Amino acid sequence: MQVPAHLCIIPDGNRRFAKRLMKAPWKGHEWGNEKLKDVFEWSTKAGVKVITIYALSLENLTNRPKHEIDLILNIAKKESRGILENKNHFVHKNRIRVRFFGRTDLLPKDLQQLFRKAEQKTKSYSSYFLNFAIAYGGRQELVEAARKIAVKIANRKLDPEDVDETVIRQNLQTNGFTDPDLIIRTGGEKRLSNFLLFQSAYSELAFTDTYWPALTKKELLSILKDFGNRERRFGK
Repeated sequence: MQVPAHLCIIPDGNRRFAKRLMKAPWKGHEWGNEKLKDVFEWSTKAGVKVITIYALSLENLTNRPKHEIDLILNIAKKESRGILENKNHFVHKNRIRVRFFGRTDLLPKDLQQLFRKAEQKTKSYSSYFLNFAIAYGGRQELVEAARKIAVKIANRKLDPEDVDETVIRQNLQTNGFTDPDLIIRTGGEKRLSNFLLFQSAYSELAFTDTYWPALTKKELLSILKDFGNRERRFGK
């Protein structure tokens, strides 16, 4: 069966799941964080090698309540510290290289430092790759790439005639990652929400009404099986 080499996930529905169970919204984010570890295990056992999680959009950084953003960032801090301090963390057990991309410069300085240390700690791993898009926006990424290319042209380091898809890709925050084969969004919404707009040109999409913390192994494997039965044309 064809399996996505690079699986991307928009893990939506944490707050609504908690509300349905009459719990505080922050509890949904905690459950969502734990669900990530399950989904990683299920996916990699199915053959997936690279997983990218849309952890926090750039828009969410400013339009969500501050206390909720602080909670999400505190979860990120806790997991990053776990990578640094706990040799039994699932990242080390599975030899996962961890990377963060997005406008991380807008995040608290101590969190930025933890991210850099976690990346450094896992840089020698190559069994699996786990990427987190945090404070990320696809349109903003393209604008920044265009700005970088313009500067190179202005400094005569790049000829305008040489600007092609490869040059654009090299100036994206995701440079070095392959394009996603499959993007899954949980929680019932059917849109990309500014996620990997350039990279997802030929990605297969899968949407489920299931809230992220409630996603089961059976449903995930069913989505992967459906992907395996699709004929990918890449514009042909």
